[in-house]
Amino acid sequence: MSSSLTLPKQLPVMPLPGAVLFPHALLPLYIFEPRYRQMLQHALRHHRMFCVTLVKPSCPDWHAPEDFFHFATVGLIRACVGRGDGTSNLILQGLQRVRFASFEQETPFPIARIDIVESRDAPTVETEALGAKVLELYANLKHDGRQLPAKVDRYLAELRDLEMLADLMASTFVNDPLRRQRVLEERSLNQRLRFLITYLRDEIGNAAA
Repeated sequence: MSSSLTLPKQLPVMPLPGAVLFPHALLPLYIFEPRYRQMLQHALRHHRMFCVTLVKPSCPDWHAPEDFFHFATVGLIRACVGRGDGTSNLILQGLQRVRFASFEQETPFPIARIDIVESRDAPTVETEALGAKVLELYANLKHDGRQLPAKVDRYLAELRDLEMLADLMASTFVNDPLRRQRVLEERSLNQRLRFLITYLRDEIGNAAA
């Protein structure tokens, strides 16, 4: 996250089925529900930020905070195009992992007090080795024609920031929402990379099947 960006103490929350936002990743969104149109207006008036969180698969129609995960990512509205019918298209950029400490309001959309979540351990020699393995698996995925956009691809080749590597790879190649949530919630970077290695191997296996 950019050190020049200070997160507010509380932010609106958009619970979505199947969507997990990671720091550094971009998420296109179409805002059409009345409650989220209100949430968007609130966000644009205040900090241009809101949190995206995963609705628990057991509660596709969420009604209360217990129906969605309380570990999420703050997103910054990078672009917003309003339409004549009141709906909007957004590009949201993931900034920072957060945990919801409590809720200031639940309806029409949630507003949560947030705690910033930092990674727990400093990179070690093992982190470097795990990062190298992730890049090797990415080379296999590229061989199968599954590739990040060219600009990101070039960037990854020189990437020394293994946190960013883990987040971008999980965002792009891990399809299962609960696996994505597990990577998001893991505070140890080494363990995050280990999960990613397992999941990328599965993706490669599925592609080969």
